[in-house]
Amino acid sequence: MHISAKADYAARALLELACEPSRPLTCEAIASSQGIPFRFLKSVVGDLRRAGLVRSQRGCEGGYWLGRPADEITLLDVSRAVDGELLTLRGAVPGDLDYPGAAAGLPGVYRHIEADVSALLGGTTVAALLAAEARERPPAHQGAA
Repeated sequence: MHISAKADYAARALLELACEPSRPLTCEAIASSQGIPFRFLKSVVGDLRRAGLVRSQRGCEGGYWLGRPADEITLLDVSRAVDGELLTLRGAVPGDLDYPGAAAGLPGVYRHIEADVSALLGGTTVAALLAAEARERPPAHQGAA
């Protein structure tokens, strides 16, 4: 399976936005924080906006916010927003494949892979990823009094 740069950048942008829900973030700030090429990120954020995963505000106080609560945005939503179908084989979705003879069982394997990946991505929210990251982060050092 191939995870596109667009899907990776989109997920990383949404995680940045979820960290700062009280204020909008600019594409410049997200790109700088995550090491994402700015021009590529602008295109990705446009896809996310069209899918309703982010919302935007113009002007000097403008930028981007999450379009829905972080616990309602899954990695499956993100992948589909920027890439469309989750899994394709030469442009066909696994449900449309039908092979003759000895290869007849192969499309079923592809459908199974797609279902498993869909379940994993669909069960992983932006909020859950932030919570997991917070649990893994070492506590801040408390100075001696």
